[in-house]
Amino acid sequence: MRLLMLGGTGFVGGAVVAEAVRRDWQVTVFNRGVHGRVPDGVHRLRGDRTAPDGLAALTGGEWDLVVDTWDGAPRAVRDAASALEGTVPHYVYVSSGSVYAPPVAPGSGEEAPTVPADPDADDGDYPANKAGGERAATRVFGDRALLARAGLILGPGEDIGRLPWWLNRIARGGDVLAPGPRDLPIQYVDVRDLATWLLDRGAEGVGGAYNVVGRTGHATMGDLLDAAVAATGSDATLRWTAPEPILAAGVEPWNDLPVWIPRGHEYRWLQERDVERAYAAGLVCRPVTETVADTWRWLREVGRVPDRAGRPARAPVGLAPEREAALLAALPA
Repeated sequence: MRLLMLGGTGFVGGAVVAEAVRRDWQVTVFNRGVHGRVPDGVHRLRGDRTAPDGLAALTGGEWDLVVDTWDGAPRAVRDAASALEGTVPHYVYVSSGSVYAPPVAPGSGEEAPTVPADPDADDGDYPANKAGGERAATRVFGDRALLARAGLILGPGEDIGRLPWWLNRIARGGDVLAPGPRDLPIQYVDVRDLATWLLDRGAEGVGGAYNVVGRTGHATMGDLLDAAVAATGSDATLRWTAPEPILAAGVEPWNDLPVWIPRGHEYRWLQERDVERAYAAGLVCRPVTETVADTWRWLREVGRVPDRAGRPARAPVGLAPEREAALLAALPA
């Protein structure tokens, strides 16, 4: 198979390239050439998809599959899809569950309405950009476009820092504010399992929208944090705390305490989407212990969470140490 990866040096794109190389595919990446590296044997084309004539390097190429992770202006997806319409038979666009229009009922599937979006837009917020990218890909490729609505993505290479924050915090030891309940189901996908699914289904020519994330309850908050204690070898003590005092203190789920969204919260649906269509199409998710251990091993190798390749930095995640200490001090002994 001949793969064209638009990007290829970021979190998801890097995992896709690594998996394609593992399969001995012929891999070409297209990017500006200013961030990151690509594995040996990967052909690199340079260009800025947001600039006039920025896609010129793609002219004359032929591939069996293209994967696109773009989350900026939808017109960039429109232009790339249009440029590749006659040279590649199938377009895989890595979208997001954020495209669903609120309020979203927990348990909703791919049929749920999405936010208004324009495939020709110059920019917008993240949900509108991803929804616009979906529309751009399908406007050009129709049912030859696969829309992978990923959920929370964890694993080695993570450039947001959610799981790395927990790992670093637990590695420091001491009492750790652990947001309960311990058996709260979480929903996520390991980036490597996502990459495998994208390439498998893309090679088969599968089209349409899929919620590509593990089942709710594939792991719990307790499973995740216990795995982090084990992976780091820390002497940390997890202080499991009910949601009520945490929320009363103004702590923001997902951002201040990454991954955690308690039941009843308006964004709980992010951890409770219907994913049976993706599982029926072959999604397989590895154990949380493997995801956590491999992420810790990678984090120790690289030293810090990497910058987002080619995109603006996001606000840091996780509670400041002094704020966590104050919350812990206020809890009953």
